[in-house]
Order: sequence, then structure tokens, then C-alpha cells
Amino acid sequence: MSLNLLKGKKGIIFGALDEKSIAWKTASKCFDEGAQLVLTNAPVALRMGEINKLAAACGNAPVIGADVTNMDDLKNLFEKSMEHFGGKIDFVLHSVGMSLNVRKNKHYTEMNYEWNQKTLDISAMSFHKVLRTAWDLDALNESASVVALTYIAAQRVFPDYNEMADAKSLLESVTRMFGYYYGIKKKIRVNTISQSPTRTTAGSGVKGFDGFISYAEKMSPLGNASGEDCANFCAVMFSDYTKMVTMQNLFHDGGFSFTGVTQAVIEQMEK
Repeated sequence: MSLNLLKGKKGIIFGALDEKSIAWKTASKCFDEGAQLVLTNAPVALRMGEINKLAAACGNAPVIGADVTNMDDLKNLFEKSMEHFGGKIDFVLHSVGMSLNVRKNKHYTEMNYEWNQKTLDISAMSFHKVLRTAWDLDALNESASVVALTYIAAQRVFPDYNEMADAKSLLESVTRMFGYYYGIKKKIRVNTISQSPTRTTAGSGVKGFDGFISYAEKMSPLGNASGEDCANFCAVMFSDYTKMVTMQNLFHDGGFSFTGVTQAVIEQMEK
């Protein structure tokens, strides 16, 4: 059911790969709520994924390839988006992350530091580059909303999440710092959403994921939040109903983040 939360708004969605992607679900939800969209991902992801199918379902939204670590690519993305929209942008979703050390099964205590630099650049500093590009081009409307997806491993230890925990910590710091400056400049909101473990193509590649998602379900009073639930939350964050929310890390995890233990976990441990 559409409430027209985003009627007349224009946004850029980073990171939609396939129908499992939170970015994909968010784009669909935002379009249903009345938004106009531009979709973007890395050139290699555009070749691997099915983003053209999403674009067709979202009113033939333009698909503009961009390497999030490349400032020229980002400049081109924002300029072409504003040209397409005929004006500035109201919201941006950053749903980007990649770890070479995780992908290549390097233990945290033995990480390859060259790979680590790429992980931090793609998964965290890319958010700074996105915000910096929008800042330099004055590409965002007043009271625009920018959201990045993160995970509670930025605050707590989840061994198999590896170096991505460091990347998410940096991502959240960038959110606070840029949120401060953007708030003063144009009342623009910058937040992160810390989502439950979700069966995306990327998330499923983390070692021990199936066991952990089952554990998180038992540890969450409301259960794990689905990708569709996260898309709904993103739409609210892009709407005018959250104009005073900024610089926050918002846990969207069914209560997992503030639960010490549940009866279901105790019973499982006692078996």
C-alpha cells in the first residue's frame, strides 16, 4: 500500500545488484511511494546483476555506472542525475560494501593490508566521497536525507565479520562528521541504519552466516527485520516525517541491539 510519502521527491540509489539486495527493495519501495529515481552501481556489478530489470520496474529509471571510489565517476553521476531530474536531489541511499580479506578467507589477525585499504575505501570512505561530491556540486536540496547501511559489528565483536567491522565503524564516524557540517549548511540529514543480518547476495558470503542469522532471530524480541522492512524504514527516513533526525545510527534489528539474552537462547543452550 502506497502512502505517497515520497511524492515529488528525487533520489539516487547506490548498490542494487539483484532482487535480494536491500537497495533493490528500497528502490522499489521509494518508487511505489512516488519518488523518481536514478540507479547506480559499479560497472562490474552492472554486468553481474539485473539492475536493468529494476530500472524498468521503476518507471524506466536511468542506470548510471559509477565506481564509488572514483571522484570523476561520482561527479558524472550527480551531474547526470540533476540533468535527468531537472533539479537537485532529495535523498541518497548508500548500500555499498566489499571486503577482499573476507572474500579471500584471510583471518582478521593475518589481514592483507593492501586489501584492507581497498575495503575501507569501498565500504566507508566512499560514503565521504559521495557526500563530498554532493557538497561540492551543491547537488542536494535543503532538508535532503542521506542514509547508509551499516551493521552492529561496528559496536560489538562478531569474529567472522572480520575487517568489515572496522569499515562500518569508519562509515558511522563519517556519518556523524558530515552530518554535522551538512546540518549547519542546509539542514540536510545524514544517518546510518544498522540492519538485522539479511539474506542478501553479499551478506550470505560471510562465513557462518546461516548459523548467525538463526541466532539473531532467537535473540531479537521481534525477530530479524527483513529486507522489505528495511526498505520501508529507508522510505520513512527519506520522507519529511524525519526532518529532525540526523547524525544517528538507527538500529533496525527487532530489538537485538539492546537484548542481553532471551528465553529462546537460554533454552537452546540448555539442550
